[in-house]
Amino acid sequence: MKKSKFFRTILLIAVPAIFFTLFNYLEKPLTAQTSSVHLTMGNPSGANTSYSNLLLSKPQYAVSYNCYRGTPNWVSWQLNTSWLGSAPRQDDFRADTTLPSGCYRVTSSDYTGSGFDRGHMSPSADRTNTIANNSATFLMTNMIPQAPDNNQGVWANLESYCRDLVVNQGKELYIISGSYGTGGTGSNGTRTTIANGNVTVPARTWKVIVVLNAVNSGASSVTTSTRVIAVNIPNTQGVRYANWRDYRVSVDSIEVNTGYNLLSNVFASVQSTIEARVDSL
Repeated sequence: MKKSKFFRTILLIAVPAIFFTLFNYLEKPLTAQTSSVHLTMGNPSGANTSYSNLLLSKPQYAVSYNCYRGTPNWVSWQLNTSWLGSAPRQDDFRADTTLPSGCYRVTSSDYTGSGFDRGHMSPSADRTNTIANNSATFLMTNMIPQAPDNNQGVWANLESYCRDLVVNQGKELYIISGSYGTGGTGSNGTRTTIANGNVTVPARTWKVIVVLNAVNSGASSVTTSTRVIAVNIPNTQGVRYANWRDYRVSVDSIEVNTGYNLLSNVFASVQSTIEARVDSL
């Protein structure tokens, strides 16, 4: 076979294959893979390298970060007694320098005068075993603009309840926390954004808590009798003294509002039961 004809034959075979491979690559964005213990129950949004769904896998928690909103979509973490100790609260709120250069890096001062708290998703008090772990919770990629009454009242009470389950009842928790919607009411009134539009103020705050009886037992240990607490709370003033139990909902309802697939690592037959149920304890 002549050399020119040989190369034409190779091209006829290779070009379609290359095109098909490239097409599939573009159609199916690569999902970042991680063995993080904080994603034991799953990666709710399939977080990857997208600027609207950027996976930040940290030793202390895992985040789906939204560069366009300037807030996490969700934060997921494990909580058991190994994470708790006597390290003091660091209060070192700061920008997350691990974000790509094209993603706005929210600073602590972006919240100044906004009327909204720098609201932790993974709480400082859930990471007190070391100073470094506590400090990590003060990265701004772990914060949302949260109404003070929400953050300091009903939300804080639920956080305390979670730690009580761990410390006094020996439970292990897997917690996923997030927000959705646009427009919340802080101490200075209703806002849709702060920080010159770089940070979106969410309308709702939500949390899903899987309560396990044994440490490090994993998603396969979740059964239809496993307790799952889910709440959906308005990001407004006036809820400081509200009971978090009054905001309990099903996991299914949070999925409808967010589009996420929560607890995706749990057996499907179990998911269908526990995600439809509203906690009543």
